[in-house]
Amino acid sequence: MSTHERLAGLSAAGVSIWLDDLSRERLRSGNLRELIEDWNVVGVTTNPTIFAGALAHGEAYDEQVRELAARGASVADAVREITVADVQQACDLFSGTWEATGGVDGRVSLEVDPTLARDTDATVAEALDLWKAVDRPNLLVKIPATEQGLPAITRALSEGVSVNVTLIFSVERYRAVMEAYLSGLEQAAANGHPLASIRSVASFFVSRVDTEIDKRLDAIGTDEAKALRGKAGVANSRLAYAAFQEVFTGARWEALKAQGAHVQRPLWASTGVKNPDYPDTLYVSELVVADTVNTMPEKTLKAFADHGVIEGDKVTGTGPQAQQVFDDLERVGVDLTDVFLVLENEGVEKFDKSWDELAATVQQQLDASR
Repeated sequence: MSTHERLAGLSAAGVSIWLDDLSRERLRSGNLRELIEDWNVVGVTTNPTIFAGALAHGEAYDEQVRELAARGASVADAVREITVADVQQACDLFSGTWEATGGVDGRVSLEVDPTLARDTDATVAEALDLWKAVDRPNLLVKIPATEQGLPAITRALSEGVSVNVTLIFSVERYRAVMEAYLSGLEQAAANGHPLASIRSVASFFVSRVDTEIDKRLDAIGTDEAKALRGKAGVANSRLAYAAFQEVFTGARWEALKAQGAHVQRPLWASTGVKNPDYPDTLYVSELVVADTVNTMPEKTLKAFADHGVIEGDKVTGTGPQAQQVFDDLERVGVDLTDVFLVLENEGVEKFDKSWDELAATVQQQLDASR
């Protein structure tokens, strides 16, 4: 089977392949265009860590940094202008995909300042500012699914902003995210925004769940506990998909659908395998199901193209088996409530740190150019 056949098969199964990376180097070199044309990539996600890495390496940003330094731009303004410029270029590159798929794909995500993750009003203001600054219909503004982020998601949607909800770890929080989405659509309709123009995905993190739970299973140390290693991430995602199927049915959803609303697709995030003992395509092959997105690092994308296996729908109807995994985890002593709390806090902290690194890098480059 060729590279194209495996990726085409994944697309045919209803999985939209998005790249979890963006840099000006990718844009200028033609690499991103090649991934679109030859590797079935139909979208891009970004986060503060990705931009921090992009700014720290290479010379692609030097010209813009010099121009920003010459007019005395602040670090905050410089970060905004640099990231917005990259996302605008990527949106333009994906415009054909966006048109061909009727707005389903061809999407590029840009995250609000993660230091605002616990501040609802500031997150809403930032989301609206980014939506206006990028000014592209295929943008998704990323908002974290913290408790304070949930009302921000609803309010951004109510203003017609398309949203990528990020940092979702538990099915319980995912249900709250879907509720925020439905409420946002209802308010958008009341505000006169056409629902057909609003899109959303819900980024459900996968590998980080295994990393945290495996660590706890190793600490427990029993054979029964060790036998559960590497099972939680996939099981958690399969339970999330069952919740997705449940929520997007019924009278409330049908009323919104009749007004042109689209489902909020689950997006499998953090799908690069962190444990070398696991197959490097684990979080792709085991989560094949229609109406989903899998956003992958390029390494995972090319691994699947080389040797990924598609065995049909691996998710629908697997809820009972997935729930059994979680029942077993609790039985051996894993505190799942604490797991998800730790993961959310760590996720916010990691993006905060990356944001600080991004700002520090820009500051250094501005200082060097003045």
